[in-house]
Amino acid sequence: MTQRNSKPSASPRYIAYYRVSTDRQGQSGLGIEGQREKVRQFLSGAEGGYPPLYEFTETESGRKNTRPQLTKALAACRLHGATLIIAKLDRLARNASFLMELVDNSERCPRFCDFPSIPEGAAGRFMLQQMAAVAELEAGLISERTKAALKAKVARDGQWDRKASHHLVPGAGQKAALKAVSEKADKRAADIAHHIESLKESGITSLNALAKQLNEEGIATARGGQWTATAVRRVLARTASDAA
Repeated sequence: MTQRNSKPSASPRYIAYYRVSTDRQGQSGLGIEGQREKVRQFLSGAEGGYPPLYEFTETESGRKNTRPQLTKALAACRLHGATLIIAKLDRLARNASFLMELVDNSERCPRFCDFPSIPEGAAGRFMLQQMAAVAELEAGLISERTKAALKAKVARDGQWDRKASHHLVPGAGQKAALKAVSEKADKRAADIAHHIESLKESGITSLNALAKQLNEEGIATARGGQWTATAVRRVLARTASDAA
C-alpha cells in the first residue's frame, strides 16, 4: 500500500487499485506506471486533481479471485467513505461473475478510467455485465492460444465455479438481528485489521503510532471514540481469534 494523499479533505475520495498478471508486465504498457498515469489523468481532468488517498498493487491473474490487496483496498474504501478507482476494467477482473459480485457488494460502484460515463442503476449494471463478459472472453481466448502454443493438453469440464450466495431470511427474529449486528461488527473489525496491516507495510508498526494514524485519518472505534494502543491491540486480537 502506498499513501498518496496524506491530508484527506471533503473532496471526492478515491482508493486506487492496480493489477498486473506477472512481474514481467511491470515493464510493459499495462504495467503499474501505465495504470497509475491513467488514474492521474482521469482524476486531474474530471475530479479536481485530487490524488487517491491510497494505492494498492496486486500481482495476480485476472481470472483468479484470491486478491489480498483488493481486499485491503475495499476495506480502505469502506473505512474512508471512498470510491475504488481502476485504470481499466480488465485490471479489476477478467471473471464476469466475480466482478459483478464485487460491484453488487460495494457501497459505491467502482470507477473505471476507460469507461468514465457508466450510469448508475440498472442500465449501468447491464453495461458492466456486457463489458465484464467481453473481458472474460478475451481472457479465455488468450489462455487457449497460450496452451496451444505450448502444446499443453489440459482437460476441461466446461463448467464455471460459482460461489453460492447466502441471504438472511426475513422475519428470523431477535437471534437473526443479533447475528447481523455481530457480523457487522466482525466485518468492521476485519476492515480495520486489513487497514492496520497496510499501515504496518508502510512503516507504521507500533501500537501507539497505529492508534495515532487511525485518529488522524478520522477512523473512529466501534463506539465512536478515539483509538488507543489498547484498542488497537484488542481489534487485532479479535480478528486473530476469528481466523484461528
